[in-house]
Amino acid sequence: MRVTIYHNPGCGTSRNALAAIRAAGHEPQIVEYLTTPPTRDAIAALVKSLNIPTRGLMRTKEPLFRELGLDEKDVTENDLLDAMAENPILINRPIVVVEDGDNTVIRLCRPSEQVKAMLAPKSVQ
Repeated sequence: MRVTIYHNPGCGTSRNALAAIRAAGHEPQIVEYLTTPPTRDAIAALVKSLNIPTRGLMRTKEPLFRELGLDEKDVTENDLLDAMAENPILINRPIVVVEDGDNTVIRLCRPSEQVKAMLAPKSVQ
């Protein structure tokens, strides 16, 4: 089983998810997305894999969200992707990817307890 976490060490939820991954016996690949931001294409791929609207991956409570006018009705999916690529603080976290053989599960683990179900044996759905 391979586990990857898109992590912000300054976020309590992200730290809790990382601790749960380690407590389950896994040492994940850690992507500190604020220091190593994913590309716009990688963010789009995450949104698609999560099967959520782009806005669902955004930190809408982040002050920058409103400062950039991203709360306006005419903002497109492309505008949101561009904003997250340019300002990774707008990406919600933690995002956890679990690859187990031919199965891959990806989730935005809010609350962090969601990661436990992802790591349970034979739980990859």
